[in-house]
Amino acid sequence: MSGESNWPRIAVVGAGAVGGYFGGLFAKAGAPVVMIGRAAFVESIRKSGLFLDTVHFQAQVQVEPSTEISAAKDADVVLFCVKTTDTVEVAKELAKHISPTTTVVSLQNGVNNADEIRNASGINALPAVVYVAAAMPAPGHVKHLGRGDLVVGPNNERTAQFAKLCERAKIPCRISDNIEGELWTKLVWNCALNAVSGLGRVTYGEIIASADARGVVETAVYEVLAVARARNIHPPGLEDPKAALAGAFKIAEQMSGTRSSTAQDMARSKRTEIDALNGYVAKLGAQLSVPTPVNHTLYTLVKLQEAGY
Repeated sequence: MSGESNWPRIAVVGAGAVGGYFGGLFAKAGAPVVMIGRAAFVESIRKSGLFLDTVHFQAQVQVEPSTEISAAKDADVVLFCVKTTDTVEVAKELAKHISPTTTVVSLQNGVNNADEIRNASGINALPAVVYVAAAMPAPGHVKHLGRGDLVVGPNNERTAQFAKLCERAKIPCRISDNIEGELWTKLVWNCALNAVSGLGRVTYGEIIASADARGVVETAVYEVLAVARARNIHPPGLEDPKAALAGAFKIAEQMSGTRSSTAQDMARSKRTEIDALNGYVAKLGAQLSVPTPVNHTLYTLVKLQEAGY
């Protein structure tokens, strides 16, 4: 990466809400950023730049838009933000255009994206846990609703450099030597809330206001933790199932007005990432002989709706 006085070139592959938010913060801080997204997004950016509407500020920032993955070719850092359903295909294409020294960071839902990227393309991506509530209500308009921090790991030179880069852009970024456990912590929250928000067409606040929905969340959380235990994975701070459940409810309270990314996808009749969330837990549970009836039911109901789009 470049020295302190210069910024490395950053490419955002999959410029949706998450990529738009973090890439936008890098651009606001002065980094040259190329954002690779859909045609409507590119057209909007060319016309009026990227609009960051955050809980702390509003700003119009300039980024270079493109619909082509080849636009990432000179990037020092790639924020890999595509939906999990597109991971393999996009990773293979990206590998044709970047150098072996490019730092690729997976800012995606789910726990095994870095492995999928590596297996598909040979790219040794850094896994990251993303905590942000954001949406893209219109192309080129990022609406930030809460949080906005990252966890990367393990602790090595590459993660240290990336964390330092985040610090320059005022993006909170923590390094963990238990990154697998950290990814599972996020998986617990996603499995608890995402599908319920999508199937119920409700915000997180409406979920915790319903005693019946809270019961579904509780069982989903306990099932994910049981699968993690069987796999010998230790999500930090979640050893006590009651604490894990309290954490899920706390996140729902913090983001009470938000609908999950799964709910946003379902509202637009788009494919969700349910296979990497409740579906992943149900599949792994079956392999490990750990019952996951609630996660399997949530997964099945979302897939049934997807089939009808």
